[in-house]
Amino acid sequence: MLRPMSARSQPSRTPVPAPEFTVRQIGIVKSEIKTPADDCWANLVSEIILDSDQFTPESTRGLSDFSHLEVIFLFDRVSPEKVFTSSRHPRDRADYPLVGIFAQRAKDRPNRIGVTTCKIERIDGLHIFVRELDAIDGTPILDIKPYIAEFAPREPVRQPAWSTEVMSNYFRPKP
Repeated sequence: MLRPMSARSQPSRTPVPAPEFTVRQIGIVKSEIKTPADDCWANLVSEIILDSDQFTPESTRGLSDFSHLEVIFLFDRVSPEKVFTSSRHPRDRADYPLVGIFAQRAKDRPNRIGVTTCKIERIDGLHIFVRELDAIDGTPILDIKPYIAEFAPREPVRQPAWSTEVMSNYFRPKP
């Protein structure tokens, strides 16, 4: 009969560094929002300019048949020294619960990657105009994908009340 090893009898393990990966930006954001901000993204139309050294307009063929786009981008204004890996109160508000970085969508996350679903307004070759992209002017774009409903949750979505409150003004018009 096999028995599980107790914590005391398990062999010690030497930590192995996580592998690193290299990604290349595929484009850049053009936006009227120039500095990091919260709560100002409603109805904002931004332009994603794809890199013409890497792509031709053929790369966007068929994309206009979709209503929405998933945009993966880099929070490049967050210095690696500012990356947060533990728990804290969202938006540094003590009235919100103490939650880990993976239970919030903060920009100073371990790999500094952001993901947003945006409405496609129009496409002109390598220029994709989207509504409510929460990335500032000059942000590197890592990838884009059409939003396909079948990839959305197939069950009801659950989230804590504090997160709904945090997001209640996120897409309000900028002052």
